[in-house]
Amino acid sequence: MRIAMIGLGRMGANMVRRLQQGGHECIAYDPSADAVKTVVGYGARGAKSLAELVEALKPPRVVWVMVPASVVDGVLKELRALLKSGDVIIDGGNSHYHDDIRRADELQPAGIHYVDVGTSGGVLGFEHGFSLMIGGEKDVVASIEPVFATLSPGGKPPERAKGSGSAAPTPAQGTAGKGYLHCGPNGAGHFVKMVHNGIEYGLMAAYAEGLNLLKHADAGLQSRESDAETAPLSNPRLFQYQLDVAAISEVWRHGSIISSRLLDLTAVALAASPALERFGGEVSDSGEGRWTVEAAIEVGVPAYVLSAALFSRFESRGRAEFGNKVLSAMRLGFGGHLEKPPAGGAQSQVGNLPGHQ
Repeated sequence: MRIAMIGLGRMGANMVRRLQQGGHECIAYDPSADAVKTVVGYGARGAKSLAELVEALKPPRVVWVMVPASVVDGVLKELRALLKSGDVIIDGGNSHYHDDIRRADELQPAGIHYVDVGTSGGVLGFEHGFSLMIGGEKDVVASIEPVFATLSPGGKPPERAKGSGSAAPTPAQGTAGKGYLHCGPNGAGHFVKMVHNGIEYGLMAAYAEGLNLLKHADAGLQSRESDAETAPLSNPRLFQYQLDVAAISEVWRHGSIISSRLLDLTAVALAASPALERFGGEVSDSGEGRWTVEAAIEVGVPAYVLSAALFSRFESRGRAEFGNKVLSAMRLGFGGHLEKPPAGGAQSQVGNLPGHQ
């Protein structure tokens, strides 16, 4: 097939590369001339504008948009003026599914079809394939299935099977076993991807919390102050393990039930830098975790882990700082408790609240 790709970031460029190797012909555009030059090196045809990109396609045209969610509407506005009835726009980014429903409705009078594709695979997608969660009209999705088949893993055994023994067989689920699935009408693809990313938040938080506990398993070997402000260890002898967290994350990759690609990436990072010095620990969220929690609230489904993982990311960026100050102020007020000094710092000199002696 001949297909256009708009947006040549880490994933968009790798998708063009995989499509080209799969025998498709790609027309590529990005505001960055260097990004276009890179995919031209993969065999794609570069375009200097959206108009040139559309002109290079034959009806019915298929245009895949791989840009940040915040700029999708602007791109669609330009494309709508260039495309004709019967053409297809695919949004493969992380758009909110509410927007998918609206965009499909807005494009329908012009006869332009809209397909939302939740795309997972990250920077490893070129080599391993992308997991694709698709929303849109059934016949339209079927007409562009060769693109999805090429981008997906294509029925290869799960990569984890290599390190964790034989993967348990599952019943045949059509294209799902190949790595792509038409999930339902417009919005369904991004709805499924939204929940996928919410789960990802929870998995990442579980690994981080567990490894953090292992990191501090030597608490019984550390000197601890003995005062009213410090809860003592009940038995320091029970926490005298100086564990090699990097090695533990590696051994879990082999035969463990909690092995995963996320654990693989964690083990690689810890092997390169056991203390993770290059990271500040401020964890961003790109929106999908919030939308997942909002959806859970709307339909009344409990999502304890996903919510906690999202709030943990907020805390990592200092968004709990004022709340923690409020806690310190209350402790000072009711019990005269001064804040403990940070490691290597001096004790807080906050005075007593009015009326507290």
